[in-house]
Amino acid sequence: MLESFITSKTRVKLLLKFFINPDTTAYLRGLADEFGESTNAVRVELNRLSRAGILESRAEGRTILYKANKKHPLFPEVQRIVAKTVGLDRLVEQVVSRLGSVELAFVTGDYARGVDSGLIDLVLVGEVDEIYLAELAKKAEKLIDRKIRTLVLARDEYQKLEEKFEKEKAILVWDNPKGYGLSM
Repeated sequence: MLESFITSKTRVKLLLKFFINPDTTAYLRGLADEFGESTNAVRVELNRLSRAGILESRAEGRTILYKANKKHPLFPEVQRIVAKTVGLDRLVEQVVSRLGSVELAFVTGDYARGVDSGLIDLVLVGEVDEIYLAELAKKAEKLIDRKIRTLVLARDEYQKLEEKFEKEKAILVWDNPKGYGLSM
């Protein structure tokens, strides 16, 4: 979707990297390696996005780290567009809202790190019919053209693993402490 109106594939990769999880930081060589592109191609796009204020940078020794500029007036819109491109909005709508008693839902793994690998790891906290969840996940996979791997945790299981989710920078996509209804 983004590729149709943003002609630079590198720019699209950068937007996905930094706006799927806006807490992601990265440096030039790491991005070039991850994308399989030249450092010059990545540098050109980093400079463009930085000059536009979409990304911010800071020096750490001889390395410059980049991250999404959450204070930019277009930040929420860019993040929504990226989420729609990845399909997170439809995934949450299709899967979580129909299960009834989901308290929390997180995206973990590659997507939480800002990598569009085609596999979305979705962790649900609450009481969930796992057979129905598998059916909904299959339908959502067709809708968003990505594989979905789910993990269901009870509230007490989640509390034991909460620190791990924070370290992994899991993205909270659903927060409904009562576990009912729509909460986006």
